[in-house]
Amino acid sequence: MTTPLTLPGLRAAYAAGTMPEEIISQIYHRIAEIDDPAIFITLRDHAEVKAEVRALGSYDREKPLWGIPFAVKDNIDVAGLPTTAACPAWEYHPEADAFVVAKLRAAGAIVIGKTNLDQFATGLVGVRSPYGVPRNALAPEIVPGGSSSGSGVAVAQGIVTFALGTDTAGSGRVPAALNNIVGLKPSLGALSASGVVPACRSTETISIFATTVEDAYTAFQAVAEFDPADAYSKTIATPALFDPATGQVIGIPDEESIRFFGDEQQAQSFKHACALLEQAGHIIQPIDFTPLYAIADMLYEGAWVAERNSVIEDLLRSNPDAVLPVTRKIIGKAETLSATDAFRGFYRLKELSRAVEPVLAGLDALCVPTIPTFYSRADLEADPVTPNSNLGTYTNFVNLLDMCGLAIPLPQRTDGRPGGVTLLAKSGEDALLASLSAPLEMAGERSLGATGWSRPERQKTNALPPHYVKLAVCGAHLSGLPLNHQLTDRNAFLLRETVSAPFYRFFALAGDGVKRPGMIRTATQQPNGIALEVWAIPEDKLGSFLTGIPAPLGLGKVELESGETVCGFICEASGEIGAQDITHLASWRHFLHRTHG
Repeated sequence: MTTPLTLPGLRAAYAAGTMPEEIISQIYHRIAEIDDPAIFITLRDHAEVKAEVRALGSYDREKPLWGIPFAVKDNIDVAGLPTTAACPAWEYHPEADAFVVAKLRAAGAIVIGKTNLDQFATGLVGVRSPYGVPRNALAPEIVPGGSSSGSGVAVAQGIVTFALGTDTAGSGRVPAALNNIVGLKPSLGALSASGVVPACRSTETISIFATTVEDAYTAFQAVAEFDPADAYSKTIATPALFDPATGQVIGIPDEESIRFFGDEQQAQSFKHACALLEQAGHIIQPIDFTPLYAIADMLYEGAWVAERNSVIEDLLRSNPDAVLPVTRKIIGKAETLSATDAFRGFYRLKELSRAVEPVLAGLDALCVPTIPTFYSRADLEADPVTPNSNLGTYTNFVNLLDMCGLAIPLPQRTDGRPGGVTLLAKSGEDALLASLSAPLEMAGERSLGATGWSRPERQKTNALPPHYVKLAVCGAHLSGLPLNHQLTDRNAFLLRETVSAPFYRFFALAGDGVKRPGMIRTATQQPNGIALEVWAIPEDKLGSFLTGIPAPLGLGKVELESGETVCGFICEASGEIGAQDITHLASWRHFLHRTHG
């Protein structure tokens, strides 16, 4: 009998006495059954892997990934296995695991092999590799998606529980949509890039494929750790999943800007996803996506093409034929660019990002089609560029805007192809996305990938992760402002943006030159509430946070517009002396914009 390789399935099997060697045998039998040599560039020897799992000893529940098989995209180092980035001339033999691989192995996970990819992680189609094209797990005539093609297919075919990909333009999301699985694209910096061959180091991340959101998020929790050796590494909270408050405002492309390239079934699938979110109590807000598309178009222009070139510049000069023509054509555009062009690109991105701010203001998340339509391998043979560009419609802008994303499978369309959407949010809100995904992931009847395995129920969750409390902030601790690190350093994470009840006056306090806001409770109703962010912070970190708050500020109870009362910043009445009343502005960000421009 086949054991489903989900985390619940394997944990139950191991608890019942199944030996990990049996699971490894099942995996290699499945690999032979599928008979697709293009999934893996390097597959570990069956006997070698069996010997490794024997060394695990008895079942250890303290290791969250004990005996869990995974695969690694072949631009991420695994000690003892070659790294090629799908270019034989690039091949080298690392002596150490990449930081993330080492963390997974320490948690008990077992590497099965290194997976195929679009060469140098350049592409969203999965057909740009000298090692062959992995077959789409559901429909061989459809592209598998890239650049993390082998990782997506390995998960969808039931070979491994999860697989590592990378994601610059959507490579951790597009293969998920095309193969009926989950693609978790973390906040930039959450997963260390040490031991990874970069595509665009400044705008990419390792990603995680799995058949369920909870499996992907568990693997994410095991590896999201600050790495001082990686200059781009950040501390990102990974609390337990929770039951998000209803009323989350979720932006979607409006009728004028949504793009499906004539695929009406994809349009209907997306409408169904929006209806599911509304049925869960959330608010759907159509917005103009035109400025987001403008940002997406920048990823293969100017600075970021030059960044790709910086990785393989020497190889292109010394042995250009080692690089596939389509890859060489894309990256080779950097030869026509100057440093001046790169800076113009940076400036243009800043301008477009600023233009997007009012469009995204007031939204808790975005929901987009992961892909606008499907393309066949024949389509790519006829035109290797346009389908690739179209697949990035809803993915290319995400890392440029420093957002996190989660691709979620939906019930299949009437033509049998998989449905799927992606939730997007600000950096650091990975837990919110995974928590918000429940009504989407659990909708209708759907098996996992191409396995035929039944979808497991999600674990019951609470309104907050255990041992966390809500904290309302209104000033320098807001996202992106100077003191926000005092929250993120304590593993706090943003729950939502909201407004206080209209019973507070709002002041820019007098002081030593450092501008601080203060909210003072009043007995009479004010014209407006004050813009707030509600964060979740570990209970045991609240005390150390409090010690850093200067008088006349402190922590007390703050009433939200919903009537809920949470812990938050309050100001003593004495703070009004010499302070500027800014109640009418209703927002510390608005005040800063007025005073600093």
